[in-house]
Amino acid sequence: MNKFKIFNDPIYGFINIPTELIFDIIEHPNFQRLRRISQMGLSYFVYPGAHHTRFEHAIGAMYLMQKAINVLRRKSILISKDEEEALLIAILLHDIGHGPFSHTLEHSLVTNIKHEEISLLFMQQLNKEFSGKLGLAIDIFKGNYHRQFLNQLISSQLDIDRLDYLKRDSFYTGVSEGNINAERIISMLTVVDNNLVVEEKGIYSVEKFIVARRLMYWMVYLHKTSLVADYILVNCLKRAKELVVNGVDLPCSDALKLFLAVKEDETFNQQQLEAFSEIDDADIIMALKLWKHEPDYILSSLCISILNRRLPKISIRDEKYSEKEINELRKIALKRSTLNEDNIDYFINIGTIENQAYNLNDNSINILYKNGEIKDITKASDHLNLLALTKPVIKHFVFFPK
Repeated sequence: MNKFKIFNDPIYGFINIPTELIFDIIEHPNFQRLRRISQMGLSYFVYPGAHHTRFEHAIGAMYLMQKAINVLRRKSILISKDEEEALLIAILLHDIGHGPFSHTLEHSLVTNIKHEEISLLFMQQLNKEFSGKLGLAIDIFKGNYHRQFLNQLISSQLDIDRLDYLKRDSFYTGVSEGNINAERIISMLTVVDNNLVVEEKGIYSVEKFIVARRLMYWMVYLHKTSLVADYILVNCLKRAKELVVNGVDLPCSDALKLFLAVKEDETFNQQQLEAFSEIDDADIIMALKLWKHEPDYILSSLCISILNRRLPKISIRDEKYSEKEINELRKIALKRSTLNEDNIDYFINIGTIENQAYNLNDNSINILYKNGEIKDITKASDHLNLLALTKPVIKHFVFFPK
């Protein structure tokens, strides 16, 4: 077989697969599964074009990593062929541990493990299948490799992952405020004392990146309609789990059935990993279509709410909602429906959302001046609002039946 295929990406154009090993990894069923995992959960309820997948994002991130490696080599940063392939594999597989609808159901199917940890488990499994050829990629992914800047390319506040998903999500949602010049930022990267830094000329591109990230969170990732849709989908799984625990045999795929029966304190094991590799958005959608006919009113109405986009009303504000306000909403809902005190929380609930565009305490973005001085972006920038973006902005919401 010809192992040097080309992807035609709508954002970057033609993307080459650089090595046979990377081709074989992309061809693996565990990676092909990412074609069936939505990149942005239920954001397409608000932005109809946002149907792109984790597969596209992973391929795009690999392309940008190729660009970054070439830039660093031109600046006399030595990166061996083995390190290059390991970097490309690590960024390609960084999201392989995502479950159905990505972040939306991350803590619903399994509650005691993060998607990054599942990604690592998949990488270790693939390493066995490929006779140990992913060992260096795993070390870089875990941050154990002695060249720290390689890990920073994969996981930091200005990593390749963020550069692709901001540009890609902006493109597919049509939210131009999130569009960034990823290749300009990459062209400004260099390494000092084993750490990734940005040359002084790139200050304004980095400023735009931080501001774009803030805007994308408020306008897209934390949009109130997709937020309430996420909560209703989470409640669907929550109710299904309760019914299964109580002996109800709900129709669904075998893989999903296994996770509905998993206890919260149960350790994620090999059996679950194998089942996880079989589950994707299609399992959830099919389950919702079946469960909408279930006699349980809570489950069926929640499923119909998602399938037909009949979502509760949601209100977001800066101040907390008082107990009195919540009780008033409960009384109204109880009068106008067949709900009772035991199940009202499925349809009325409160929560908080947080947006912090830049974290001063987490792998800060450093600017390199021509005289060799290095400063954090907030000190290097003359953008008056940049320091303000380091403070978490917390808002409160309540959702309730219309």
